[in-house]
Amino acid sequence: MITKETWINGLRNGIETIWELAKVVIPVTLVIALLKETGWLALLADWLEPLMSLLGLPGEAALAVVVGYFLNLYSAIAVILALDLTAKQITVISVMIGLCHSLFMESAVTSKTGVKPLPMAFLRIGISVLAGLGVNWAL
Repeated sequence: MITKETWINGLRNGIETIWELAKVVIPVTLVIALLKETGWLALLADWLEPLMSLLGLPGEAALAVVVGYFLNLYSAIAVILALDLTAKQITVISVMIGLCHSLFMESAVTSKTGVKPLPMAFLRIGISVLAGLGVNWAL
């Protein structure tokens, strides 16, 4: 039997989770909207279009990849939500950032274990891009 305390704890945990996600998703979404409105996102998209097209992605998707690589998964999700992407494109980005995300934080953590952070970061980025190419080719 589910007790009143269980419901209260579940509700509290749910609200805390929503608040943590909102603190990331709302600001990132606003920044993306601002970049779109000012034309900066279009400039970035045009500049990165050749590279991103190899992955089956539009140029502006580079922002989601970079944000995922250097910040975290939730920030990348916020960028993805702000863009008009297909299911295939979202899958490619998701695989890429699933393999390589939060590079600054995770490099700091892995350096404590004796792993050299820079080579590990380049390895993760390389594997991520190869996986993105593979997913784009396979789908």
